[in-house]
Amino acid sequence: MTPTSVTASASDGSVAVVEVPFAPLEELSKDGLLAHVLREWRLGVLLVRRGGYGAGVFAGGKLVDSKVGSRHVQGTTKAGGWSQQRYARRRDNQAREAFAAATEVAVRILGPARLQALVCGGDRRAVDTVLEDPRLKDVAGLVRPPFLGVPDPKQRVLEQAGADARAIRIELTDPPEDSR
Repeated sequence: MTPTSVTASASDGSVAVVEVPFAPLEELSKDGLLAHVLREWRLGVLLVRRGGYGAGVFAGGKLVDSKVGSRHVQGTTKAGGWSQQRYARRRDNQAREAFAAATEVAVRILGPARLQALVCGGDRRAVDTVLEDPRLKDVAGLVRPPFLGVPDPKQRVLEQAGADARAIRIELTDPPEDSR
């Protein structure tokens, strides 16, 4: 047992490795693990993609505050020359505006929420851009795995991300063939 994972072996040689959710585990014991897993975490979820964003606060399994939004960011073009450069500049400006809107929502929803952990998802570069804002310095220090792969954030996607963030991940390894 470590602060980040718990390994259990079966008599047939099977091994289960359990990722400790919202690590680190403070008390390295069976009772400590159970208390840690059953704790009613105050969890923040931040989802950012080029076309949308969402921020939510979960108390236990209940979504208590949230905001989702979207901004248009033009796709790529096959035009060449000046047109391609103009479209690329437009896309970059639109993405900057979308990330700025996501940052404002994160500051408003996550900043005052007294979170214990933050799980992020979407586009890593976009999330990093949002979390670089100095107003989110304290919140950025709470980021814990997993990083969630999500489609464009809508309310339903945000709610599912909260459930996915609280899921306990277990990696099972079957026993070697010769021991069966």
